[in-house]
Amino acid sequence: MVDVRTLKTEILNSGMTMTAIARKSGIVRETLYNRLNGVGEFTASEIEGLSHALNLTIGQRNNIFFANKVE
Repeated sequence: MVDVRTLKTEILNSGMTMTAIARKSGIVRETLYNRLNGVGEFTASEIEGLSHALNLTIGQRNNIFFANKVE
């Protein structure tokens, strides 16, 4: 289960635009918006790309993309 709220916070805190994050992570911008709005699931390559683009630690990545429970 993806913790979208925390992911959106990380995106906001990055100071980058959604377009810049999409480009840096290798995800089509529209796909990124869809994933953030619950359309489809993040693929392994998308998780890897976003982790790199947002400089997430392994712990942060796991808490966002592999959350057991989202509040």
